[in-house]
Amino acid sequence: MKNKGRNATIVMIACNAFLFVIKITAGITSNSLAVISDAVNSVTDIISSVVIYFAVKVSAKQADEEHPFGHHRAEPIAGLIVAIFAGILGFEIFRTALFQLVSLHEHNIGIFTILVLLISIGMKFIMSIYFKKTSHTINSPALLASSIDSRNDVYISATALVGVIGGFCGYPKMDDIMAILISFWIIYSGYKIGIQNIDYLMGRQPEAGIMEEIKAKACAVAGVLGIHDIRAHYVGNYIHVEIHISLNQHLTLTEAHGIGKNVQRAVENIESIHKAFVHIDPTGMTSSI
Repeated sequence: MKNKGRNATIVMIACNAFLFVIKITAGITSNSLAVISDAVNSVTDIISSVVIYFAVKVSAKQADEEHPFGHHRAEPIAGLIVAIFAGILGFEIFRTALFQLVSLHEHNIGIFTILVLLISIGMKFIMSIYFKKTSHTINSPALLASSIDSRNDVYISATALVGVIGGFCGYPKMDDIMAILISFWIIYSGYKIGIQNIDYLMGRQPEAGIMEEIKAKACAVAGVLGIHDIRAHYVGNYIHVEIHISLNQHLTLTEAHGIGKNVQRAVENIESIHKAFVHIDPTGMTSSI
């Protein structure tokens, strides 16, 4: 699992570095703001990739005395950094594009520029699928954010391509208009990534489907007569659960403890659950649901 996350981040850094080199070359030679904006977006991707690499590395570390529940919050922090970079980048592209739109400047757009953008679209599409699959395999919100970012980059490069083709066909202002659209898209995607990772850091309750799965797993354990007061929240990208179970009050302490451990194991077997805390209530003391 650890190697999959690290390998994915290394692929991410290498691909983004390659795309930056070819896009900045095409952007400068063609004087296309849309392509240069796309290249600057690749710089942000490189920085984000490095941040995510270290976040995945830290998140994979075992719990220690100072971090008894592990280091899972490292990845949402990285995702939040990606979101902040996206917001700053989007604003700068918008400001530059607006200035370019009202000024006169020449373009020198050729086939090379169009080819570069087509390569970018293809690579980013493949990267998006790869990061999404890996993120689900290792439960990594940082890689999921990268998958979303790569998918957004497909749209960004496609938008830049429209602007470049417009300039190539004699409509130079199309390039600047597309750059403005790119800036809006980058800001919006940064906002979405930021909100998702803030939820992880703030300990949001999991989705209703996960809560129902927790209830089902606990109720299915032999000896459990009822459950109540289920609370769950994210600790980084994993979930901690607190659950009360009702047992027959005539059970021995050893029997009750054994059922409680079985409930704990059943809940922790759910993929996204890191830790389950089980409280035992003898029937007759509390009502069960």
